[in-house]
Amino acid sequence: MATSVMTVLRRMGEEYALLIALALALALFGGAPGPSAPEIVLTAAVRDSMSAIFRTFNQHWNELGDLNTLERMLGTVRPTQREYLGCLQGRIHDGSVRIDGWVPARDMKQLQLAVTGDCDGVPRLVGTWHTHPYHADLRNRPIKERSLSVQDLATFRQSRQDVMLILWDVDSVDAALRRADGTVGHPAALRIE
Repeated sequence: MATSVMTVLRRMGEEYALLIALALALALFGGAPGPSAPEIVLTAAVRDSMSAIFRTFNQHWNELGDLNTLERMLGTVRPTQREYLGCLQGRIHDGSVRIDGWVPARDMKQLQLAVTGDCDGVPRLVGTWHTHPYHADLRNRPIKERSLSVQDLATFRQSRQDVMLILWDVDSVDAALRRADGTVGHPAALRIE
């Protein structure tokens, strides 16, 4: 193939030969890079402040060994940890979301397995984050919810927000991102800067 291409190029003038060679190179080796895939960029300072909240609201998770499963799940006898809700602040550019701050949700109602609150009116709001504290199993070992739950994702789909994050351990984050077409990508690409 290379020989026949070179023969054709020789027959054409130099001005066309260069254009055709360039087109061939682009066809064989790919064109200019397209837009990057949407991602979430979280500053290290924001991630660190979220980790501090996780530590605070996850304390004493292993001090429920004397309670039965129902008492542990309800968290009414001796609640030791509660979920936390924060409002993410940032900006969107080319489908990617850069998060550079957060504030606590207003009117937060914290339970052991759920949290509610209000982020309406927060400047530069791009989404929410919440914690998934450890729970103890019957042998008092940690049970970690490592991803957004089905209910978390259903809530996100019904919202107008662009991002939902959960912190399920110190420095461990799961993310969902609303794409330009309105669909939800989960898990979403997350980069710490």
